[in-house]
Amino acid sequence: MSAPASPIAVTTRSGPAAVAILALALLALVFAPLWAGRQELRLLAEVYSYIALASLWNLLAGYAGLVSVGQHAYVGVGGYVLFALTILIGVPPLWAIPLSGLAGAVVAMPVAALVFRMRGHYFAIGTWVIAEVFRLAAAQLSVLGGGSGTSLPAVVVTSIAESRQWRDFAIYWSALALAVAIVALIVVLLRSRYGLALAAIRDNELAARSNGVDVTRVKALVYVVTAFGTAAIGGLIFLQKLRISPDAAFNLNDWTAFVIFITVIGGIGHVEGPILGTIIFFLLRQTLADLGSLYLMLLGAVAILIMLKAPKGLWGLVVERSGWQLFPLTRKVVLLGSAEPVGSPREKPQGKTQPFQLDEPPR
Repeated sequence: MSAPASPIAVTTRSGPAAVAILALALLALVFAPLWAGRQELRLLAEVYSYIALASLWNLLAGYAGLVSVGQHAYVGVGGYVLFALTILIGVPPLWAIPLSGLAGAVVAMPVAALVFRMRGHYFAIGTWVIAEVFRLAAAQLSVLGGGSGTSLPAVVVTSIAESRQWRDFAIYWSALALAVAIVALIVVLLRSRYGLALAAIRDNELAARSNGVDVTRVKALVYVVTAFGTAAIGGLIFLQKLRISPDAAFNLNDWTAFVIFITVIGGIGHVEGPILGTIIFFLLRQTLADLGSLYLMLLGAVAILIMLKAPKGLWGLVVERSGWQLFPLTRKVVLLGSAEPVGSPREKPQGKTQPFQLDEPPR
């Protein structure tokens, strides 16, 4: 007879409260067209896009250890594929968004085979070079305006919805749904066996490989999934803008530098980090953007200050101080007959404790 297996818990004492808060916030955001104006809806859609982009970069760098500075390549690919599908083939714009993501995933496969030959800073530089190659290639697409870019024809825009108001609503709800879907997909992935493999790879790649983790396959999966989500977001971004050009689509500052800033200040390696970082970034942008170049200097000063005072980001500081999580991922063993998992914040061991061990089965 073998010892009964102890169940594994991934919830914390903040679980019910977190679910309630998320449900109420999501309900309020779904009905935002009832209480927000046109400019507020556009701003919220942009916020959702950055949450999704930062969450995907966090999955790539914070969990897989792949520090890419070329993710704007897939934003541009997604935008150009959406314009090509809608203008040249006549695909409905909202249907073209997931197809743009699929195109990004297909493009990411040969790119991964190339850049995975590099390590460390060579990998980061390699991804940036790939993005520049894509930008130069897009400038040669004369059918989509070449270097000056192109705009969506009026017939394509009106195919989203007849009135401008309902077009704004459709794009808003699409941005919200895509951001929620991406965050949910990341949480599900990190709670699966692939999440355990990613944690092992991040902590010690050599040890993970020696314990049977197929490091290359797991990294390739994460890279392709990230490219899919990033390209889909790119298609949505430029559907909202209604115009695309190589410099705008493959912009390092807008789609990579700001995303890295958001993830670092929010908390890399935490699902909640990009959400908090995006909120802080937009608060800073809305209050400081009129300062011109001083605005960028202040952003840099904020990033340096947070990295010095809270190396794990602001959400990492929250977790250290309170143990509170919106999306708990840490697995804890629940002792049979115990109401709380081992290592719960409520546990306060008294005196000397002995490590828990399962009894060996009789021979």
